[in-house]
Amino acid sequence: MKVALVHDWLVGMRGGEKCLDLICELLPGAEIFTLLHAMGSVSARIEARPIRTSFLQHLPMAFRAYPYFLPLLPWAIEQFDMREYDAVVSVSHCVAKGIVPRPLAWHGCYCLTPMRYIWDAYGDYFDGRGSRSLRAGGRVFAPLLRMWDVASSARVDDFAAISEHVRSRIRRYYRREARVIYPPVDDLFFAAGLPSGRGGYFLSVGAAAPNKRLDLTVEAFRELGLPLVIAGAGPGAEQLRRTAPANVAFFGWSTDEELIALYRGARALVFPGYDDFGLTPLEAAAVGRPTIAFAGGGALETVIPSGSGEEATGVLFAEQTAVGLVAGVREFLAIEDQFDPARLRAHAKRFARAECRAELEKFLRQGIPAEAFAAC
Repeated sequence: MKVALVHDWLVGMRGGEKCLDLICELLPGAEIFTLLHAMGSVSARIEARPIRTSFLQHLPMAFRAYPYFLPLLPWAIEQFDMREYDAVVSVSHCVAKGIVPRPLAWHGCYCLTPMRYIWDAYGDYFDGRGSRSLRAGGRVFAPLLRMWDVASSARVDDFAAISEHVRSRIRRYYRREARVIYPPVDDLFFAAGLPSGRGGYFLSVGAAAPNKRLDLTVEAFRELGLPLVIAGAGPGAEQLRRTAPANVAFFGWSTDEELIALYRGARALVFPGYDDFGLTPLEAAAVGRPTIAFAGGGALETVIPSGSGEEATGVLFAEQTAVGLVAGVREFLAIEDQFDPARLRAHAKRFARAECRAELEKFLRQGIPAEAFAAC
């Protein structure tokens, strides 16, 4: 049986790529299709597979400009020839789920999110960026992309979602049901020694994308005057760096080992964005550090707040503003000693790689026979 794995683009090893890596572990004979592939940017397991790319791979400046190709992406994903594949597994946050499988082939989609740029985060990506041409383009293309996004969801036989939050969005936009399979926290984070004592700074981890709200974090810590380390990069990172106060330091992208060291040295992770799942609060918990998060999106499923009646793993603040985050940090400072590293790790264990692997295998066996899977 021939199986194709479809991913939007492979240009870095983030949460979606970690999900793809786990599916590659389960299905050792599957080939990969993606719009763009920056060689060496993802795990060795993914890099070892046959990887077929689209015409975008050969366009000038493609690896810097691909977000601006958004109107072309549905057409690009539909150009892949799936006629020889008996099953297709897409890991999709943009257009991968719109692949066209051959008739009667099973298509399972592990949905990271419906295309956020054209749905509930449209204002953050278009209206909020200030470019007149970008706003005009959004008004023209977003309705067409929404129609394609809904229509192409019919090409999927079974959906899985990375969170209850994403499942509700699949139901709202596609009128489809999905099972929830939480993404994995890498075993490497559980192997690290637990810290003792308080860390020396607060930490923000992630790309400088609009939904991550790093701008809000910088403004809050400008007022607080407490040390903050930002680990990540993205379109807005350089502008934030130029205007950030002296108590804010930028680390750029890091290896897992460097990231673990950053987590261990932190007092808490700061997570002000409205995210689809929120893997970084669980990575922080696996290393023994709590999270200060906005009370929305996937954080409601990964952070147990103080005062909830359960063993808390962090603080949730209600207002997604610098003022709200300042209040959240001050609440954390008042109860900081209540967070036990061993208890935080026990919470993160519920999201360990082995748990995700077992649930993903159940999902994929709906359309892929047992002989296609790796031996346990």
